Amino acid sequence: MKNLYITLSFVIASSTLSAQNKDTQSADKLFNRFEYVDAADAYLKLVDKGKADGYVYKQLADSYYNVFNASEASKWYAKATSEKQDAETYYRYAQMLKAEGKYDEANKQMQKFASMAPNDQRAVAFKQNPNYLPKLNEKAKSFDIKNMDINSDKSDFGAVLSNDNTLYFASARNTSRKTYGWNEQPFLDLYSATYNTDGTFSQPTPVESINSKYHDGPATISADGNTMYFASESFKEGLFEKDKAQKLKFGQVNLFKATKNGSQWSNITSLPFNSKDYSTSNPSLSKDGKTLYFSSNMPGSVGGVDIWKVAINSDGTYGTPENLGKKINTEGNESFPFITDDNKLYFSSDARQGFGGMDVYVIDLNKGTDATNVGKPVNSEKDDFAFSFNTTKNIGFVSSNRAGVDNIYMAIPVCGVEVVSLVRDAKTGAKLSGARVAILDEKNNIISTKTTEADGTVSYAVECDKAYTIQVAKDGYESNTFPVNKTKGGIVNVSADLQPIDVIVTETEVILNDIYFEYDKSNITQQGAFELDKLVQVMKNNPAMVIMVKSHTDSRGSDKYNMNLSDRRAKSTVQYVISKGITKDRISGKGYGESEPKVNCGDNCTEEEHAKNRRSEFLIVKK
Repeated sequence: MKNLYITLSFVIASSTLSAQNKDTQSADKLFNRFEYVDAADAYLKLVDKGKADGYVYKQLADSYYNVFNASEASKWYAKATSEKQDAETYYRYAQMLKAEGKYDEANKQMQKFASMAPNDQRAVAFKQNPNYLPKLNEKAKSFDIKNMDINSDKSDFGAVLSNDNTLYFASARNTSRKTYGWNEQPFLDLYSATYNTDGTFSQPTPVESINSKYHDGPATISADGNTMYFASESFKEGLFEKDKAQKLKFGQVNLFKATKNGSQWSNITSLPFNSKDYSTSNPSLSKDGKTLYFSSNMPGSVGGVDIWKVAINSDGTYGTPENLGKKINTEGNESFPFITDDNKLYFSSDARQGFGGMDVYVIDLNKGTDATNVGKPVNSEKDDFAFSFNTTKNIGFVSSNRAGVDNIYMAIPVCGVEVVSLVRDAKTGAKLSGARVAILDEKNNIISTKTTEADGTVSYAVECDKAYTIQVAKDGYESNTFPVNKTKGGIVNVSADLQPIDVIVTETEVILNDIYFEYDKSNITQQGAFELDKLVQVMKNNPAMVIMVKSHTDSRGSDKYNMNLSDRRAKSTVQYVISKGITKDRISGKGYGESEPKVNCGDNCTEEEHAKNRRSEFLIVKK
């Protein structure tokens, strides 16, 4: 029914992966020796020769994965997964996509992983709390919505709450009326219900003094409750076009004014800018009563239907209607304006980027900012429109056909917080542009990632009463995290001061923080990459320096197991450094297992002593 007020007058075959063969022998040998940079080069040559298949793509992707080159790993995993792969490959692909900030795509791969390995704890955790949000879902939720008992099985929409606690809305529930050919529902009437102190509403009743045999509603009410502007049909004023051939009369939706006389509305008059040639509808009156906003397809519209405004003079006359321009209106349809007491204009559009159908947007007319999508759950994949908000009662209403018919939903504001992070050099205080800043929720899911502007800041809109973490990284600086405590609302400023990479370099070694590996694994983690970047920086600053990486384990496990594990980790470390531009003749690595304990505690080591023994050393062979 709201369309009347918008337009105004529709066997997967599995494949078997190829495996190692004579063409891949050289590359496979490099890969198995943990020489991932050279292995990647060798696999790339096979690609160039047209000898690549799913196996080569996977090996190539894994090579880059193991040196934490997310962009290249993602690129080749994409090709590898064009053929069916094992579950772990999809998991690794997802991790690399996350590292690139491509959370939506990452979750598609996580879904595949979870379907193939449903009992894997990573899959279980993902299902419980997937950490991706489509672009529009990155917005912090502004409102919760709630279905209302006042809805019928017919079209109900356009609710506004007046200051005297009366809710007015349009409805096609009057089944005694003849039906309207557009949708075979009865003609619209204006209804009202009382908003009770306990938050409930009385049974709706028709506003008899307004309703006619034509469509009536929706409406807007003045702040003092004594003036109503509402939509009805031009037939009331005899404004219509005849089609003699079809014996039809074509009218328009027009705007009318009524004033309150006791408990009744009377003195109904047509507004002077109505016409039989175009429609005017969906009125909204400013708090001071001096400006009436409405939708129309009158001449001068940018698109089909636009948002307009007209001045209401002190003597009761009207100015010339003004189009609100391209900051609000598009080549599509913009309708259902609502102006709040604090001068925010809500409206619906079917032409802006949204979730589907019509979405609700808002623009702050005081600030002159751009219109933004209100986000979910106000908006959905269906038509969402006719948003209104009573600032005194702190409650809003939105109409939607998400349930299959136009219904009215209560919109309850959600407390919001703006987190503003300022990234600076910890030593000089200089503001750092180009820093990568991510905000994580309480479960360490990345909500969004941004890059600091020239002033060193980024901002995020998040929810109240929830703790967050800011994670910051910039080349040449130590990455760090900063807590964002729970708050009841407002602006939270986070000072994110990064320490310049200033590694301890002695005569014999470069001292880094511990390089952690996952249990029984040797690929470089993100935390390990942060530390190794410091070593890369030192070696770039000292081009003659040659490093020997010694990797050690604690004494738990067999000697052979520990020796092999430490050797794999040492070589992964070397490969990561090489991947960052350090030539292979400047760094080597070897595992020593448990053969050179830092604390010689035998079988009686404490956890602290085990940790001291489980280390990597970066010895300077040449300066």
